[in-house]
Amino acid sequence: MTELEPSIAGNVNTSVQPLVHELVSQAEDYQVAVIELGNGVKIVDAGINVTGGLAAGRLIAEICMGGLGSVGLSGSGPFTRWRGQIDVGARNPVIACLGSQYAGWSLSCGEGQLAFYALGSGPARAMGSREELFNELNYRTPPGDTVIVLEVDKIPPEEIVGKVLARCKIRPEQLTVILTPTTSLAGGVQIVARVLEVALHKIHELGFPLDAFLDGIGAAPVPPPSSSFLTAMGRTNDAILFGGDVHLYVDTGDVEAEKLAQQMPSQSSRDFGKPFAQIFKDYEYDFYKIDPLLFSPAKATVTNVATGHTFESGRLHEELLDQSFSNCIE
Repeated sequence: MTELEPSIAGNVNTSVQPLVHELVSQAEDYQVAVIELGNGVKIVDAGINVTGGLAAGRLIAEICMGGLGSVGLSGSGPFTRWRGQIDVGARNPVIACLGSQYAGWSLSCGEGQLAFYALGSGPARAMGSREELFNELNYRTPPGDTVIVLEVDKIPPEEIVGKVLARCKIRPEQLTVILTPTTSLAGGVQIVARVLEVALHKIHELGFPLDAFLDGIGAAPVPPPSSSFLTAMGRTNDAILFGGDVHLYVDTGDVEAEKLAQQMPSQSSRDFGKPFAQIFKDYEYDFYKIDPLLFSPAKATVTNVATGHTFESGRLHEELLDQSFSNCIE
């Protein structure tokens, strides 16, 4: 990928700070709770012991994008029963989505019943994660105030927090950790707000040059929550797999643009056709057995700005969305 100039890419850890301040300072309004650890690290509970509402999920999604993204909530979606919709755009989609929002920082400690595992997303990745992706993006930010988002239902152990501090080379008071259980309203919104990021990740997996990707927008329905993690996890995935709709703008040849449009939708995967929770259960709860090409929006429109031609593939699958959002899998 072409090297990103700092003036263009910006610093996601700097851009995000006003949003973090808003969430922390208006915690009650956002139905979240702020806990300060003895060492000064701030923990934001967005759904474990508090409600963690839709508005919190929207703001946390923008935090995940490093302050470079715009996430909106509306009640005018295309589906008959599931009218709530999440709309996503970004000023710099590659950095906002892949360099910040993507949950690529693997954090773990302990064994057996004491084991803790989480995938971290948000601006802290650009500061402390050792993912190879950042070498491809040629993007890093220096130590400073930062935030990491973990999709977990319990407070992370001190060892996990210590790893983030050490990797980022920062003081405890410079770190905010946001916890968004998948079973919460906030968790559901911030996951589905990854609809554009899912498309960017698939672009990267398909080998399409990221510097030929110019811009994009995405939308997906708000899933109903569930106290069952498996059901909630399935619904958040299905919101994108069956209801995700992206429009991507590229600068390439028409052959490449049309091919990308054809390859993008989830229906191109061998595992497409039933709710994600059922697929996960059928594969004995092993993510690595699932076809990676499944993780895609349902519908893709690709406009080639070099020629003005637009290509479209896939469709919204309301019948499958109804099946996922109506049934519970334990």
